[in-house]
Amino acid sequence: MLITELPLPRMMGGIPTLNAGLYRSIRFLVGDPVVYIEWPQADGSMRSTLICRDIEMGRARVNANVNQVNCPADFTPSQGLSGDRETATAQAAAEAFCRAGFKRVVVDRSLPMIYTSMLQKAGIAVECDLQWGVMERRMKNEAELKMIREAQRITEEVMEKACSTLARCSVDAKGVLQHDGAAMTSERMRVLIDVWLLERGCVSPDAIVAGGPIGADCHDHGHGPLFTGQPIIVDIFPRVKATLYNGDCTRTVVNGQIHPDVARMHAAVVAAKAAAIEVTRAGVTGQEVHEATIRSIEGSGYQMGLPGPDAPETFISMTHGTGHGLGLEVHEPPLLAVGGPELVEGDVVTIEPGLYGKRYGGVRVEDMVVVLKDGCENFNRLHEGLDWS
Repeated sequence: MLITELPLPRMMGGIPTLNAGLYRSIRFLVGDPVVYIEWPQADGSMRSTLICRDIEMGRARVNANVNQVNCPADFTPSQGLSGDRETATAQAAAEAFCRAGFKRVVVDRSLPMIYTSMLQKAGIAVECDLQWGVMERRMKNEAELKMIREAQRITEEVMEKACSTLARCSVDAKGVLQHDGAAMTSERMRVLIDVWLLERGCVSPDAIVAGGPIGADCHDHGHGPLFTGQPIIVDIFPRVKATLYNGDCTRTVVNGQIHPDVARMHAAVVAAKAAAIEVTRAGVTGQEVHEATIRSIEGSGYQMGLPGPDAPETFISMTHGTGHGLGLEVHEPPLLAVGGPELVEGDVVTIEPGLYGKRYGGVRVEDMVVVLKDGCENFNRLHEGLDWS
Protein backbone atom coordinates (compact mmCIF):
# COMPACT_ATOMS: atom_id res chain seq x y z
CA MET A 1 0.00 0.00 0.00
CA LEU A 2 1.32 3.49 -0.84
CA ILE A 3 2.32 5.91 1.89
CA THR A 4 -0.44 8.31 0.88
CA GLU A 5 -3.01 5.53 1.45
CA LEU A 6 -1.88 4.73 4.99
CA PRO A 7 -3.63 6.26 8.01
CA LEU A 8 -0.47 8.01 9.15
CA PRO A 9 0.00 11.55 10.43
CA ARG A 10 1.98 13.94 8.25
CA MET A 11 4.37 16.62 9.41
CA MET A 12 6.21 19.66 8.09
CA GLY A 13 8.63 21.69 10.16
CA GLY A 14 10.91 24.68 9.87
CA ILE A 15 10.69 28.46 9.63
CA PRO A 16 7.86 29.73 7.40
CA THR A 17 9.76 32.84 6.30
CA LEU A 18 12.43 30.50 4.87
CA ASN A 19 10.28 27.54 3.78
CA ALA A 20 7.73 28.43 1.09
CA GLY A 21 6.11 24.99 1.12
CA LEU A 22 5.49 25.17 4.86
CA TYR A 23 4.16 28.71 4.56
CA ARG A 24 1.76 27.71 1.80
CA SER A 25 0.35 24.92 3.98
CA ILE A 26 -0.32 27.11 7.02
CA ARG A 27 -0.57 30.60 5.45
CA PHE A 28 1.05 32.03 8.56
CA LEU A 29 4.28 33.99 8.26
CA VAL A 30 6.62 33.86 11.22
CA GLY A 31 10.40 33.88 11.64
CA ASP A 32 10.55 31.26 14.38
CA PRO A 33 10.48 27.45 14.08
CA VAL A 34 7.05 25.83 13.82
CA VAL A 35 5.66 22.35 13.26
CA TYR A 36 2.60 21.61 11.14
CA ILE A 37 0.89 18.24 11.72
CA GLU A 38 -2.00 16.63 9.87
CA TRP A 39 -3.75 14.02 12.04
CA PRO A 40 -5.78 11.25 10.32
CA GLN A 41 -9.41 11.06 11.49
CA ALA A 42 -11.73 8.06 11.62
CA ASP A 43 -13.78 9.44 8.72
CA GLY A 44 -10.72 9.63 6.49
CA SER A 45 -10.26 13.40 6.85
CA MET A 46 -7.28 15.19 8.35
CA ARG A 47 -7.23 17.57 11.29
CA SER A 48 -4.34 20.00 11.52
CA THR A 49 -2.26 21.29 14.43
CA LEU A 50 0.31 24.06 14.47
CA ILE A 51 2.99 24.08 17.17
CA CYS A 52 4.52 27.54 17.41
CA ARG A 53 6.14 29.88 19.90
CA ASP A 54 3.79 30.88 22.75
CA ILE A 55 3.83 34.60 21.91
CA GLU A 56 2.65 33.79 18.37
CA MET A 57 -0.32 31.64 19.40
CA GLY A 58 -2.91 34.43 19.44
CA ARG A 59 -1.97 35.65 15.99
CA ALA A 60 -1.81 32.09 14.71
CA ARG A 61 -5.30 31.28 15.97
CA VAL A 62 -6.62 34.22 13.95
CA ASN A 63 -4.56 33.83 10.78
CA ALA A 64 -3.16 30.32 10.39
CA ASN A 65 -4.92 27.81 8.16
CA VAL A 66 -5.09 25.12 10.86
CA ASN A 67 -7.66 23.59 13.21
CA GLN A 68 -5.66 23.87 16.42
CA VAL A 69 -2.73 25.90 17.75
CA ASN A 70 -0.35 24.78 20.48
CA CYS A 71 3.05 25.80 21.80
CA PRO A 72 6.00 23.50 22.64
CA ALA A 73 5.22 23.68 26.36
CA ASP A 74 1.94 21.86 25.67
CA PHE A 75 4.00 18.81 24.67
CA THR A 76 6.83 18.89 27.18
CA PRO A 77 8.55 15.48 27.32
CA SER A 78 9.56 13.92 30.63
CA GLN A 79 13.15 15.14 30.28
CA GLY A 80 11.97 18.71 29.67
CA LEU A 81 12.40 21.03 26.72
CA SER A 82 15.69 22.36 25.45
CA GLY A 83 16.52 26.02 25.85
CA ASP A 84 17.16 26.12 22.12
CA ARG A 85 13.98 27.17 20.33
CA GLU A 86 14.31 24.90 17.30
CA THR A 87 15.30 21.89 19.39
CA ALA A 88 12.37 22.44 21.73
CA THR A 89 9.94 22.65 18.81
CA ALA A 90 11.27 19.37 17.40
CA GLN A 91 11.07 17.73 20.84
CA ALA A 92 7.47 18.87 21.22
CA ALA A 93 6.52 17.38 17.85
CA ALA A 94 8.00 14.01 18.82
CA GLU A 95 6.18 14.10 22.14
CA ALA A 96 2.88 14.92 20.41
CA PHE A 97 3.18 11.78 18.28
CA CYS A 98 4.16 9.68 21.30
CA ARG A 99 1.11 10.83 23.27
CA ALA A 100 -1.13 10.05 20.30
CA GLY A 101 0.36 6.56 20.06
CA PHE A 102 1.84 6.89 16.58
CA LYS A 103 5.08 5.04 15.78
CA ARG A 104 5.40 6.24 12.18
CA VAL A 105 5.02 9.62 10.56
CA VAL A 106 5.19 10.90 6.98
CA VAL A 107 7.25 14.06 6.36
CA ASP A 108 7.86 16.27 3.33
CA ARG A 109 11.11 16.73 1.44
CA SER A 110 12.02 20.01 3.14
CA LEU A 111 12.02 18.82 6.78
CA PRO A 112 15.24 19.87 8.56
CA MET A 113 17.28 17.01 9.97
CA ILE A 114 16.82 18.14 13.58
CA TYR A 115 13.14 17.15 13.43
CA THR A 116 13.94 13.74 11.99
CA SER A 117 16.57 13.23 14.69
CA MET A 118 14.14 14.02 17.52
CA LEU A 119 11.46 11.76 16.04
CA GLN A 120 13.90 8.88 15.73
CA LYS A 121 15.18 9.38 19.29
CA ALA A 122 11.58 9.04 20.43
CA GLY A 123 11.28 5.72 18.56
CA ILE A 124 9.18 7.11 15.73
CA ALA A 125 9.94 5.94 12.19
CA VAL A 126 10.12 8.65 9.54
CA GLU A 127 8.99 8.19 5.94
CA CYS A 128 9.50 10.91 3.33
CA ASP A 129 6.78 11.58 0.77
CA LEU A 130 8.81 13.33 -1.92
CA GLN A 131 5.71 14.68 -3.66
CA TRP A 132 3.80 16.01 -0.64
CA GLY A 133 3.43 19.73 -1.15
CA VAL A 134 4.96 19.75 -4.62
CA MET A 135 1.82 19.23 -6.71
CA GLU A 136 -0.20 21.41 -4.33
CA ARG A 137 2.18 24.29 -5.05
CA ARG A 138 2.30 23.63 -8.78
CA MET A 139 -1.48 23.65 -9.32
CA LYS A 140 -2.11 27.33 -8.65
CA ASN A 141 -5.65 28.27 -7.63
CA GLU A 142 -7.47 31.39 -8.82
CA ALA A 143 -6.37 33.44 -5.81
CA GLU A 144 -2.74 32.56 -6.46
CA LEU A 145 -3.03 33.30 -10.17
CA LYS A 146 -4.46 36.73 -9.36
CA MET A 147 -1.48 37.48 -7.12
CA ILE A 148 1.02 36.27 -9.70
CA ARG A 149 -0.63 38.32 -12.44
CA GLU A 150 -0.28 41.40 -10.25
CA ALA A 151 3.36 40.59 -9.53
CA GLN A 152 4.02 40.27 -13.25
CA ARG A 153 2.18 43.51 -13.99
CA ILE A 154 4.48 45.34 -11.59
CA THR A 155 7.51 43.56 -13.02
CA GLU A 156 6.62 44.66 -16.53
CA GLU A 157 5.98 48.22 -15.40
CA VAL A 158 9.47 48.42 -13.92
CA MET A 159 10.97 46.60 -16.90
CA GLU A 160 9.55 49.23 -19.23
CA LYS A 161 11.09 52.00 -17.13
CA ALA A 162 14.47 50.25 -17.02
CA CYS A 163 14.70 49.49 -20.74
CA SER A 164 13.39 52.90 -21.78
CA THR A 165 15.87 54.63 -19.50
CA LEU A 166 18.76 52.65 -20.99
CA ALA A 167 17.59 53.26 -24.54
CA ARG A 168 17.30 57.03 -24.01
CA CYS A 169 20.66 57.53 -22.31
CA SER A 170 23.04 59.92 -23.99
CA VAL A 171 26.47 58.63 -24.99
CA ASP A 172 29.94 60.01 -24.28
CA ALA A 173 32.93 59.97 -26.61
CA LYS A 174 33.88 56.44 -25.51
CA GLY A 175 30.41 55.05 -26.12
CA VAL A 176 29.50 54.84 -22.42
CA LEU A 177 25.86 55.49 -21.62
CA GLN A 178 25.21 58.65 -19.59
CA HIS A 179 22.25 59.31 -17.28
CA ASP A 180 21.69 62.40 -15.14
CA GLY A 181 25.24 63.59 -15.71
CA ALA A 182 27.05 60.37 -14.83
CA ALA A 183 27.97 57.06 -16.43
CA MET A 184 25.17 54.49 -16.47
CA THR A 185 26.50 51.25 -15.01
CA SER A 186 24.90 47.90 -14.25
CA GLU A 187 25.10 48.83 -10.58
CA ARG A 188 23.31 52.17 -11.06
CA MET A 189 20.51 50.59 -13.04
CA ARG A 190 20.04 47.91 -10.37
CA VAL A 191 19.64 50.66 -7.76
CA LEU A 192 17.01 52.36 -9.90
CA ILE A 193 15.19 49.05 -10.38
CA ASP A 194 15.29 48.40 -6.63
CA VAL A 195 13.84 51.84 -5.88
CA TRP A 196 11.09 51.52 -8.48
CA LEU A 197 10.15 48.12 -7.05
CA LEU A 198 10.16 49.38 -3.46
CA GLU A 199 7.84 52.20 -4.51
CA ARG A 200 5.47 49.51 -5.78
CA GLY A 201 5.57 47.35 -2.67
CA CYS A 202 8.13 44.82 -3.87
CA VAL A 203 11.53 43.58 -2.84
CA SER A 204 14.00 42.05 -5.23
CA PRO A 205 17.29 40.21 -5.23
CA ASP A 206 19.88 41.79 -7.48
CA ALA A 207 18.37 42.13 -10.93
CA ILE A 208 20.47 41.09 -13.89
CA VAL A 209 21.67 44.07 -15.93
CA ALA A 210 24.40 42.57 -18.09
CA GLY A 211 25.71 44.40 -21.13
CA GLY A 212 27.90 43.33 -24.01
CA PRO A 213 30.34 40.42 -23.56
CA ILE A 214 29.49 40.20 -19.84
CA GLY A 215 26.04 39.00 -20.88
CA ALA A 216 27.59 35.93 -22.50
CA ASP A 217 27.35 34.33 -19.05
CA CYS A 218 23.59 33.92 -18.66
CA HIS A 219 23.68 34.30 -14.86
CA ASP A 220 26.26 37.08 -14.54
CA HIS A 221 24.35 39.92 -12.89
CA GLY A 222 26.45 42.48 -14.72
CA HIS A 223 28.95 45.07 -13.61
CA GLY A 224 30.61 48.22 -14.82
CA PRO A 225 29.66 50.77 -17.48
CA LEU A 226 27.11 50.03 -20.17
CA PHE A 227 27.81 50.87 -23.80
CA THR A 228 25.85 51.97 -26.83
CA GLY A 229 25.37 49.43 -29.60
CA GLN A 230 25.62 46.45 -27.25
CA PRO A 231 22.74 44.18 -26.14
CA ILE A 232 21.88 44.64 -22.46
CA ILE A 233 20.01 41.80 -20.76
CA VAL A 234 17.61 43.03 -18.07
CA ASP A 235 16.13 40.27 -15.91
CA ILE A 236 13.85 41.38 -13.05
CA PHE A 237 12.33 38.89 -10.57
CA PRO A 238 10.72 40.71 -7.61
CA ARG A 239 8.54 39.48 -4.77
CA VAL A 240 5.41 41.42 -3.78
CA LYS A 241 5.72 42.03 -0.05
CA ALA A 242 1.98 41.86 0.62
CA THR A 243 1.45 38.45 -1.02
CA LEU A 244 4.96 36.90 -1.24
CA TYR A 245 4.33 35.88 -4.85
CA ASN A 246 6.94 36.60 -7.50
CA GLY A 247 7.16 38.08 -10.95
CA ASP A 248 9.88 37.26 -13.49
CA CYS A 249 10.55 38.93 -16.81
CA THR A 250 13.56 39.38 -19.10
CA ARG A 251 13.97 41.75 -21.98
CA THR A 252 17.02 42.81 -24.01
CA VAL A 253 17.63 46.43 -25.00
CA VAL A 254 20.14 48.08 -27.30
CA ASN A 255 20.94 51.77 -26.99
CA GLY A 256 21.62 53.13 -30.47
CA GLN A 257 22.32 51.13 -33.59
CA ILE A 258 21.54 47.41 -33.52
CA HIS A 259 24.19 45.21 -35.12
CA PRO A 260 22.71 42.83 -37.74
CA ASP A 261 24.20 39.81 -35.94
CA VAL A 262 22.47 40.87 -32.69
CA ALA A 263 19.22 41.38 -34.59
CA ARG A 264 19.50 37.83 -35.97
CA MET A 265 20.16 36.44 -32.50
CA HIS A 266 17.14 38.31 -31.19
CA ALA A 267 14.88 37.08 -33.99
CA ALA A 268 15.93 33.49 -33.27
CA VAL A 269 15.23 33.89 -29.55
CA VAL A 270 11.78 35.41 -30.15
CA ALA A 271 10.94 32.61 -32.59
CA ALA A 272 12.07 29.97 -30.07
CA LYS A 273 9.92 31.55 -27.39
CA ALA A 274 6.90 31.44 -29.67
CA ALA A 275 7.62 27.80 -30.57
CA ALA A 276 7.83 26.80 -26.91
CA ILE A 277 4.65 28.67 -25.99
CA GLU A 278 2.85 27.04 -28.92
CA VAL A 279 3.34 23.52 -27.49
CA THR A 280 2.83 24.41 -23.81
CA ARG A 281 -0.32 22.82 -22.43
CA ALA A 282 -1.39 20.29 -19.80
CA GLY A 283 -0.22 16.78 -20.61
CA VAL A 284 2.98 17.63 -22.44
CA THR A 285 6.26 17.34 -20.57
CA GLY A 286 8.71 20.05 -19.68
CA GLN A 287 11.19 18.18 -21.85
CA GLU A 288 8.85 18.38 -24.84
CA VAL A 289 8.56 22.14 -24.41
CA HIS A 290 12.35 22.37 -24.24
CA GLU A 291 12.66 20.21 -27.35
CA ALA A 292 10.47 22.69 -29.23
CA THR A 293 12.92 25.41 -28.20
CA ILE A 294 15.86 23.30 -29.36
CA ARG A 295 14.30 22.67 -32.77
CA SER A 296 13.69 26.37 -33.24
CA ILE A 297 17.14 27.48 -32.07
CA GLU A 298 18.91 24.91 -34.23
CA GLY A 299 16.58 25.69 -37.13
CA SER A 300 17.75 29.30 -36.92
CA GLY A 301 21.34 28.13 -37.33
CA TYR A 302 22.51 28.25 -33.71
CA GLN A 303 23.66 25.55 -31.32
CA MET A 304 22.73 24.27 -27.85
CA GLY A 305 25.11 23.77 -24.96
CA LEU A 306 28.12 25.40 -23.33
CA PRO A 307 31.05 26.42 -25.53
CA GLY A 308 34.12 24.23 -25.36
CA PRO A 309 37.53 25.59 -24.28
CA ASP A 310 38.57 26.04 -27.91
CA ALA A 311 35.31 27.55 -29.13
CA PRO A 312 35.89 30.55 -31.40
CA GLU A 313 34.69 34.02 -30.50
CA THR A 314 31.96 33.63 -33.08
CA PHE A 315 30.40 30.61 -31.30
CA ILE A 316 26.82 31.37 -30.24
CA SER A 317 24.56 28.96 -28.37
CA MET A 318 21.73 28.56 -25.90
CA THR A 319 23.26 27.31 -22.67
CA HIS A 320 20.27 26.66 -20.39
CA GLY A 321 16.79 25.14 -20.20
CA THR A 322 13.68 26.79 -21.56
CA GLY A 323 12.17 27.77 -18.22
CA HIS A 324 11.03 26.93 -14.71
CA GLY A 325 8.05 27.00 -12.42
CA LEU A 326 7.30 30.07 -10.30
CA GLY A 327 5.11 31.02 -7.35
CA LEU A 328 6.14 31.73 -3.78
CA GLU A 329 9.71 31.23 -5.01
CA VAL A 330 11.24 32.42 -8.26
CA HIS A 331 12.44 28.90 -9.06
CA GLU A 332 9.98 26.08 -8.37
CA PRO A 333 9.06 22.81 -10.08
CA PRO A 334 8.51 22.03 -12.89
CA LEU A 335 11.56 22.53 -15.07
CA LEU A 336 11.22 23.01 -18.81
CA ALA A 337 14.38 21.09 -19.59
CA VAL A 338 15.69 17.60 -20.25
CA GLY A 339 13.80 15.30 -17.87
CA GLY A 340 11.12 17.91 -17.16
CA PRO A 341 7.87 16.34 -15.87
CA GLU A 342 4.39 16.35 -17.36
CA LEU A 343 2.74 19.74 -17.07
CA VAL A 344 -0.56 20.12 -15.22
CA GLU A 345 -3.28 22.74 -15.31
CA GLY A 346 -2.30 25.59 -13.01
CA ASP A 347 1.46 25.29 -13.53
CA VAL A 348 2.93 28.77 -13.86
CA VAL A 349 6.17 28.63 -15.83
CA THR A 350 8.60 30.96 -17.53
CA ILE A 351 9.51 30.62 -21.20
CA GLU A 352 12.96 32.19 -21.57
CA PRO A 353 15.18 31.09 -24.44
CA GLY A 354 18.43 32.96 -24.94
CA LEU A 355 21.54 33.03 -27.09
CA TYR A 356 25.03 33.87 -25.87
CA GLY A 357 28.42 34.46 -27.44
CA LYS A 358 31.72 36.10 -26.51
CA ARG A 359 31.68 38.67 -29.30
CA TYR A 360 28.32 40.33 -28.63
CA GLY A 361 27.17 39.01 -25.27
CA GLY A 362 23.66 37.69 -24.74
CA VAL A 363 20.07 38.09 -25.86
CA ARG A 364 17.26 36.67 -23.74
CA VAL A 365 13.50 37.28 -23.80
CA GLU A 366 11.29 35.82 -21.07
CA ASP A 367 7.53 35.59 -20.66
CA MET A 368 5.44 33.91 -17.97
CA VAL A 369 2.48 31.65 -18.76
CA VAL A 370 -0.07 29.58 -16.87
CA VAL A 371 -0.66 26.10 -18.24
CA LEU A 372 -4.23 25.36 -19.34
CA LYS A 373 -5.93 22.23 -20.62
CA ASP A 374 -5.66 23.22 -24.28
CA GLY A 375 -2.77 25.66 -24.23
CA CYS A 376 -1.52 28.43 -21.99
CA GLU A 377 -2.24 32.04 -21.03
CA ASN A 378 0.62 34.52 -21.38
CA PHE A 379 0.74 37.04 -18.52
CA ASN A 380 3.08 39.36 -20.42
CA ARG A 381 1.88 42.42 -22.34
CA LEU A 382 5.21 44.20 -22.82
CA HIS A 383 6.80 44.31 -26.27
CA GLU A 384 9.78 42.03 -26.88
CA GLY A 385 11.90 44.13 -29.23
CA LEU A 386 15.44 45.53 -28.85
CA ASP A 387 14.48 49.18 -29.49
CA TRP A 388 13.03 50.89 -26.40
CA SER A 389 13.65 54.47 -27.44
